[in-house]
Amino acid sequence: CPCGSVTAFVPWDGQRSGNPVRFHSVPAFAAATDLAIDIPGRGKVVVDIGYGGTFYAFLNAEQLGLDVCSSRTRDLVSAASAVTEAVKEQFKLHHPESEDLAFLYGTILTDGKDAFSEEPTTNICVFADEQVDRSPTGSGVTARIALQYHKGLIQLNQTRTFRSSTTGSLFTGKAVKATKFGDYKAVIVEVSGEAFYTGTATFTVEDEDPLKYGFFVL
Repeated sequence: CPCGSVTAFVPWDGQRSGNPVRFHSVPAFAAATDLAIDIPGRGKVVVDIGYGGTFYAFLNAEQLGLDVCSSRTRDLVSAASAVTEAVKEQFKLHHPESEDLAFLYGTILTDGKDAFSEEPTTNICVFADEQVDRSPTGSGVTARIALQYHKGLIQLNQTRTFRSSTTGSLFTGKAVKATKFGDYKAVIVEVSGEAFYTGTATFTVEDEDPLKYGFFVL
């Protein structure tokens, strides 16, 4: 992945693969907690910023007068996008290894249920150009677990279930190992969910191709 190597695990019964599939993340960490941000036209909110392969801002949708489970998706998207733009203007991100990765990818609005529970917690991920993930989001779940671990809300190997507010799809996540990433205290997160084949691709390299190994422009 652009953020580094992840390890994927797929069940195999000798004839075909199955579910759930899972992966172990790159080191994930809390970049900032309880950060006050002024949203033009919406007032001040308090956000957390977590890294799970990319950076996200997190906040309870109630701070914006919304309910992540029942508000219109269009309203959630508009509010989350406003948060993203405000955070970009008011907070400078730092990545321990690559400044190319030091950018805010999006905002994840939650139901505020961050403390450990057997019950699912719901969120919506609004990323890039106001796109909405159909799932709870692999890198988003990773970052959210890292924040919960940092705040002492979960322990290693406590599994949480995350639900997408748009489709109802479920992921589970847990911190499986504490580590360091630059100056940050980080965790390796295991994310698990269902996956299905959607297509295959074949790439061909011919010996005569002068650019078969790619090229680099200075």
